[in-house]
Amino acid sequence: MSVTGSLTLKRLTSEAFAPYGEVLEPPNQPGRVYFERALGSARAGAWPSLAFSWREPHPGGLLRVSTMERHEFSSQSFIPLGPSRSVVLVAPHAATGGPDMDRAEAFLAGRGQGVTYAANVWHHPLTVLEVPARFAVVMWRDGTVGDEEFVPVPPFDLDLDLP
Repeated sequence: MSVTGSLTLKRLTSEAFAPYGEVLEPPNQPGRVYFERALGSARAGAWPSLAFSWREPHPGGLLRVSTMERHEFSSQSFIPLGPSRSVVLVAPHAATGGPDMDRAEAFLAGRGQGVTYAANVWHHPLTVLEVPARFAVVMWRDGTVGDEEFVPVPPFDLDLDLP
């Protein structure tokens, strides 16, 4: 589990993020948009869970990455409650277990963009930029250790200095 080469932030788009889940964006005109492709739970006894999260912004520069998390049986959605930007760092599950950091990708979520991580997608804990931010967080839980898993990864720095 290491990051080879340089990992740089890319603009978050639905196409680029599709292997990991869905990009959540409100409609640009009156109406409703449904985001259902990545939502789900693989546990019959799990219940939907809604939480609110508040984060202080990272000061910029380098983000030290040393932990990844996943929700093996549940999707997890982060819905911004204000105009903030955030870092979306993801990795697929490795054949040998844990996150495959050699295939990690980093995205910059624009103001108003959220994400739904599909079940079993490794991701870095929520990191926001520039201003304090609040998010609604939706997932499924059953109260067991399978609700979430955090693992250490070989530490590396992700450059957050953006134009």
